Amino acid sequence: MKVIVITGASAGVGRAAAKEFAKLGCKIALLARGREGLRAAKREVEDLGGRAIAVLCDVSDANAIEVAANRIERELGPIDVWVNNAMASVYGPVFKISNEDFHRVTEVTYLGTVYGTKAALRRMLPRNRGAIVQVSSALGFRSIPLQAAYCGAKHAIEGFSESLRTELFHLHSNVHITTLALPGVNTPQFEWTKTLLGKKGRPVGKVYQPEVPARAIVWAAQHKRKRIVIGYPTLESLIGERLMSSLFDHYIADVAWNGSIDREPLPKDYKPNLYEPADDFSDYGTHGRFDKESAGYSIQLWLNLHRGLVTGAGMLLIAGAYYIAKVANEKGDNRRSISPLIAVKRELERVLS
Repeated sequence: MKVIVITGASAGVGRAAAKEFAKLGCKIALLARGREGLRAAKREVEDLGGRAIAVLCDVSDANAIEVAANRIERELGPIDVWVNNAMASVYGPVFKISNEDFHRVTEVTYLGTVYGTKAALRRMLPRNRGAIVQVSSALGFRSIPLQAAYCGAKHAIEGFSESLRTELFHLHSNVHITTLALPGVNTPQFEWTKTLLGKKGRPVGKVYQPEVPARAIVWAAQHKRKRIVIGYPTLESLIGERLMSSLFDHYIADVAWNGSIDREPLPKDYKPNLYEPADDFSDYGTHGRFDKESAGYSIQLWLNLHRGLVTGAGMLLIAGAYYIAKVANEKGDNRRSISPLIAVKRELERVLS
């Protein structure tokens, strides 16, 4: 059984990924700050056939991560996969976010990823094996308003991971690193993310259930892929940024600003988790409050993960159409030859009809 480490495992995508790994019978170390969320996640993993240990750990503390890694290897065995998923954010315009909040978001989201990666490398490099999965975001490529601290941290993760990947290539190491670009996901983060707007935040654009990126995390742990883009909104964001970045700025300025703010006002018992865990005494679970509008499947992700199969099928289709055209030309069908390109077009129309 493989040994998996997941940070930010008490809720949302991290918890969903833990359950997916549990179905494979893995041994899983669950790292987070919230006691009750961790307890519940551990029970779910064990109910699904996995083995789990819950480790209270703030990823912004490099020493705490190192202590956790030592405990994990002592109790579960050598670490095979390390998933850096923990994050923190704050909603508000740059001029209203305090320097302390910027620092906290950066040290959790970015430096937590750096510390986790280094802890994994200390153990994986001498063994010359292992996988590191960085849970990033579409916002790591295309920033939006009201989340500058989070976007900056996700951009940093991308730059850090690119550099590390080239170093692993230089060393001819069998340790591999994959980044995942996530879309908006229906997780409890929108219940506890600090906001300066007077209303709760919400994911921008189409929303996906956390099981969608969770399945991609499991796949990334088993395959060597540089990056996995999840969901058409993420793909459109990346393409838009490359092709028309300046125009995209003006479009996002209003659409993403308004789309980030929910109509629902903050409850009286609202408790942000930026400095203290929100799930220390209450379990928030895996899903957020957007179940009714969230997609549980992504066709784009399936095509992405199976692009070899899709490419092969497309080549076979083209080859078959070309063969049909060739035979038709030789027989002189319709008193004239048929262009291979026309034949391909007709064959595609027949298949898609």
